[in-house]
Amino acid sequence: MTEYGRGQGSEPWHPEDPLYGDGGWGGQQAPTGPQSPYGGQPQHYPEQPQQPQYGDWGTGEQPGYGQAQQQYQQQYDQQQYAGQAQQSYDTQQQYDSGTWATGIQPHLPYSGDPTDPYPEQTAAFGGEQPDLYGTPDAYPPPEPPSRRRAEPEPRTDWDPGPDQGEHAFFSGEGEGEGDDDDEPGDRRGRGERRGRGGKGKKSRNGCACLVVALVFGGGLAGVTYFGYQFYQDRFGAAPDYAGDGTSEQVTVEVPKGASGAEIGRRLKAAGVVKSVDAFVAAQSQNPDGDTIQAGAYLLNKQMSAESAIEMMLDPKSQNNVMVTPGQRNVAVYNKIDEKLGLESGTTRDVAEKQYKSLGLPSWANNNGDIKDPLEGFLFPGTYPAAKGMKPEAVLREMVAQANRQYGQYDLDAKAKALNLKNPLQVITVASLVQAEGKTEDDFRKMAEVIYNRLSPDNTETYQLLQFDSTFNYLKGESNIHISEDEINSNQDPYNTYTQKGLPPGPIGNPGAEALKAALNPTDEGWLYFVATDGRNRTEFARTHDEFLELKDKFNESTGN
Repeated sequence: MTEYGRGQGSEPWHPEDPLYGDGGWGGQQAPTGPQSPYGGQPQHYPEQPQQPQYGDWGTGEQPGYGQAQQQYQQQYDQQQYAGQAQQSYDTQQQYDSGTWATGIQPHLPYSGDPTDPYPEQTAAFGGEQPDLYGTPDAYPPPEPPSRRRAEPEPRTDWDPGPDQGEHAFFSGEGEGEGDDDDEPGDRRGRGERRGRGGKGKKSRNGCACLVVALVFGGGLAGVTYFGYQFYQDRFGAAPDYAGDGTSEQVTVEVPKGASGAEIGRRLKAAGVVKSVDAFVAAQSQNPDGDTIQAGAYLLNKQMSAESAIEMMLDPKSQNNVMVTPGQRNVAVYNKIDEKLGLESGTTRDVAEKQYKSLGLPSWANNNGDIKDPLEGFLFPGTYPAAKGMKPEAVLREMVAQANRQYGQYDLDAKAKALNLKNPLQVITVASLVQAEGKTEDDFRKMAEVIYNRLSPDNTETYQLLQFDSTFNYLKGESNIHISEDEINSNQDPYNTYTQKGLPPGPIGNPGAEALKAALNPTDEGWLYFVATDGRNRTEFARTHDEFLELKDKFNESTGN
């Protein structure tokens, strides 16, 4: 009885059976005997779990089924062997006919030792078979030299055309020397190709050469241009306009402390000068070039750098508003309107409506009796103001400058040290010093007079300042001849003849010197002062009797 489940075949072993030992359906093993190259021992693979076969595990055998399976296995093995033999023969015929180069060819079968049970594995694992794919240049596979000489390469009349194959410029076709190799049997096809496309290929060659020439020419031109620009930037004269410019004018703002290069950049951005270098060079050549002041300048467009320097040195070209120490806001507003070409009162209306958005410090405008919240915060200085600018922009810059100046001091601490309520009262004292003092030498004495009169121990004026400047402020005047009846009848909070203490807010814009004096008064006991000449000379007194003497002196000098 044959046991199919054990993998034992019933047919004799065939030495050329290529499928022997590869785990076929019959599970055949190498036979023992002199044919085996392994010493006559049967070859075994790792034993796999076997599926139960009919006849092995039942109550009886089924030989009919086993024999049919064995016959089917033998037929399959013979068909596989015949197919490989036919494939080997076809491959050999393709090799002999010289058609290797037309496509990818299958490997030639290895005709191994008839006694080798693994004939195909020898070639796959370093056998003596020649390696046709062993070098990088051997694809497509090289033909044996004898066959290459004996069999000429077949030719075809197919022309891939300019869009199907290699470009003529790189393949070298279309040149005359290639025609000498035409064989007689191929003349018609070659002639047809020349007639169809020979001139076109040469034309493409010419176009390609022209493109290359243009590329190299363009590169040379680019190098020349950038080289020239480099030379001009390093050694040539700076680009500059000529003349006094066009009739179109623009305003250019020069900030305080701006360098020549910064001014040049602003002028170039506004279209006044052509280059920053030209302006810097012209400024260095002008003896007064470094005296250009901060402010706004009305200049022509496309001016030469030299003309721009001269125009900026001319006061007529400057469009600035100058705030002088002690100047009241009303006067500043009028100047801004004039410079900006606005209707009178425009800037004052902006100040009243937009003062909260102009950058005032938090401690400003701290009571409802203040007449102008911006008073004391348009810090003295020169500010750009030219046609086209908005008044709020000019005011905002003035307030910003006041914040910078006042921010240098700890006004909260200073106010406490001087027995004042808040920083705004410090600025108010400074504005009074600026308004009543005639010279800087008077400022510290004037500050002491104010603090002594505000003192609760003052038994001379009883905390009344009695300053004409505060009354003039509320009246909008500058009058030194005020009757006592007029003063004593007015109860306005700014009238220091009838109201004790400081006015609600500053009465002008103090300068830096007045502010310093307010922070550092003298300590000499001054309580009175009189402008004895009625204008510039101020004298001080400690007692009321000394004050009366100074008053008589004033009357004599003024003719009262």
